[in-house]
Amino acid sequence: MLEIIVGICVLGGAIMALGAAVGLVRFPDLLSRLHAGTKPQVFGLMMLLLAVGLYSGDWKLAPVLLVALLLQLLTIPIAAHMMGRSGYRNKHFRSSDLRRDDLREVIEEADS
Repeated sequence: MLEIIVGICVLGGAIMALGAAVGLVRFPDLLSRLHAGTKPQVFGLMMLLLAVGLYSGDWKLAPVLLVALLLQLLTIPIAAHMMGRSGYRNKHFRSSDLRRDDLREVIEEADS
């Protein structure tokens, strides 16, 4: 039964990683690609780390897996934010996609 659960977690994690990769290639603009690259990747990683933890059956591995997950949860949103901000400043997005643009005033003020 444990091997079936591990297999489901590995398969789910792989599908999420594949979905992120397909989204990065297929989505038309920077903002959609950022979403596709961050959300499924974190969930896929969580599933794969769960599969590794369950398969090993050793509680000594849990802190290492938890640290790996926490580092990913901390760095992925920051990296996506910085890429989005850089893409915004370099005009690599469609302004029609934004419902509300709070950053425009801040950037115009900083540039002047």
